[in-house]
Amino acid sequence: MTGVRVLRIAATAEAVSITVLLANLLTIHAKTITSVTGPLHGLAYVTVIATASMAQTTTGARRLALLPGVGGLLALRRLRSRPPTRTDEENTR
Repeated sequence: MTGVRVLRIAATAEAVSITVLLANLLTIHAKTITSVTGPLHGLAYVTVIATASMAQTTTGARRLALLPGVGGLLALRRLRSRPPTRTDEENTR
């Protein structure tokens, strides 16, 4: 799997899990949901940070990945919007 694909999967899992955690907090606050979703969110968050830090990207995308919940999605957006530069092409050889 490529780094961008791993980042996309982890960013989606992070966003969905934080949504479930917040919805649970605002409604019934079931401990079972929290105990299952909390570690999944933590794993997805760490995966987003690790994947973004290893990617050939700007510092801005790496910093965006540090934002909990939506950072991975914002980092992906930054990766897609920035065209590859000559330096990026030289680093991949």
